[in-house]
Amino acid sequence: MSKLIKGAVVPRPIAWVSTVSQDGIRNLAPFSFFTVASMSPITLCFSVGSVDKDKDTLENIRETKQFIINVVSESLANQMHESSKEYDSNVDEFEMAGTEFEEGDFVSVPRVKQSPVHMECELDRVIEIGEGNLVLGKLVGYHIQDDVYEETDKVNPHKLKPVGRMAGDYSYIQDFFPLPNDHLPK
Repeated sequence: MSKLIKGAVVPRPIAWVSTVSQDGIRNLAPFSFFTVASMSPITLCFSVGSVDKDKDTLENIRETKQFIINVVSESLANQMHESSKEYDSNVDEFEMAGTEFEEGDFVSVPRVKQSPVHMECELDRVIEIGEGNLVLGKLVGYHIQDDVYEETDKVNPHKLKPVGRMAGDYSYIQDFFPLPNDHLPK
């Protein structure tokens, strides 16, 4: 059933979550069960699976109460994939993924420098659901690259070039259309 659900709930945006341990070890991991939970206050959420023990990401968030969601653009897809691998908790995953970092402005967590959008969050709560954990974080800081920002409070999706998850594969999200639209198949 898992593959049927993952294959039908597509495309899924990817939260490339950066955290830091209490010992200062940088962690970076992608999660494709990700969305906006509320706009007032702005709250983002993503799901972390935990079968035997907490992933480093979840453990770090529980300890520090902070994280950053970095948007994955096409140019970062390979680095994102590298960060999806299992590493010991004492390994700097920014280094393993070959990504540059810069410090967050509102939380004490590094962000992926090349990412077009960063959303700095403070932990609101973690909800345990079955074998998973839903992490909810209140937005405390937002960064967007100038070339992706458009007009007042708009993101240009063509310049953002986000990568999505399609079951086991990934997708580019490149084609957009307005509704209503008489040119769509009937």
